[in-house]
Amino acid sequence: MSQEARITRVEVSSDRGVFMISVAAELAHMHPQTLRTYEARGLVTPKRSPKGTRLYSQQDVEQLRRIQEMTADLGLNLAGVERVLALESQVRNMHDLVEELKEREREAEQRLAEAIEEVKSSFRAELVPYTPQAGTALVRATDARRPFGLPRRGGGRAT
Repeated sequence: MSQEARITRVEVSSDRGVFMISVAAELAHMHPQTLRTYEARGLVTPKRSPKGTRLYSQQDVEQLRRIQEMTADLGLNLAGVERVLALESQVRNMHDLVEELKEREREAEQRLAEAIEEVKSSFRAELVPYTPQAGTALVRATDARRPFGLPRRGGGRAT
């Protein structure tokens, strides 16, 4: 009898804290004390278990790798890293604001188009085609002559 290998795949949200500090440090190729330093500086904020143990998420590990890249490869100090991360946050916030403003603009354009259509409809009810001998024009219904001298609704004759 052959046994089939069973692979069970579990997906975990990337922001859920699942790695203890030693595992997160190994994944990020850092010393655990470095992670504590980064946490103290506010560069990473791990979740906490009910007993207070730091639990790092996949996003946290990726953030740690980015910090290491900025310090090791780009030569930034931690103050520079903090500034870069703050600027990236501002860019994300501004992007969100731009998207919100675009949505408001679309809604305002839709309301304006509906209002214009409503005004056009109200004018259609008030305007009638008028055909004098020379061309056509649109005039208000109350100013138009009735064809064949038919009386207006008020009972008087058109002039």
